[in-house]
Amino acid sequence: MSVLASGSTGNCTYIETEKGGLLIDVGLTCKRIEEQLNKIDKSLKDIGAILITHEHSDHIKGLKVVAKKYPIPVFANEKTWQQIESKNIIINPEQKFHFNPLDEKELFGMDIQSFNVSHDAVDPQFYTFRQNDKKISVITDTGYVSDQMKGIIEDSDCFVFESNHDVDMLRMGRYPWNTKQRILSDVGHVSNEDAAHAMKDVITGRTKRIYLSHLSLDNNIKELARMSVEQVLNQYDIDTGSDVKICDTDKETPTEIYTI
Repeated sequence: MSVLASGSTGNCTYIETEKGGLLIDVGLTCKRIEEQLNKIDKSLKDIGAILITHEHSDHIKGLKVVAKKYPIPVFANEKTWQQIESKNIIINPEQKFHFNPLDEKELFGMDIQSFNVSHDAVDPQFYTFRQNDKKISVITDTGYVSDQMKGIIEDSDCFVFESNHDVDMLRMGRYPWNTKQRILSDVGHVSNEDAAHAMKDVITGRTKRIYLSHLSLDNNIKELARMSVEQVLNQYDIDTGSDVKICDTDKETPTEIYTI
């Protein structure tokens, strides 16, 4: 897997097995997605499916052009499809597939489960991926992590986990108050500390990596996010020096391909 881009300006993650590869979200232009894939020696021609999490532009920006240029199947839930089409993003019916919350599908030898998160989109959902007793969970764009979410994602080998903002930076920053309220709400985004407290409930002995994702451009920095998360986890005797590696993501540079 590789996080091709992550942040408030665009999100896209690549996951593959020996049977094929897929993208979670296409929140960059088609040209930039191709550039990011090329950096890890892949191409959009290698992509066998696209899973959409929700209709916000930083998750579907490239969808219209990518789907027009490449005959890739696109999966989203019913309400999200309605919102996508209301934005004049019309997908060829032969490429359009439904993947509703708490459904399970098998793609490229992976058992994929969708699950709802708490975010101000119409019906946002993220995904877990299982193959041969290995598990990846991707969870961002949620105002909090519920017990149900924890039960679905726990015991993963690898997490792509939201660590959106530092609360003090957000409160003191330039955003208008109503925007700050939205981010801090239960349908906004999780802070570094809240993310870490959720992580400590789902990390097990098999967990090897956590990619901190969807960092705010204005209200967070990588070093602060990593330090905040490590500090909380270390308080719970989770060793981020040897047991669990905390990894950065970036809006411009893909993470190196990690094989589980």
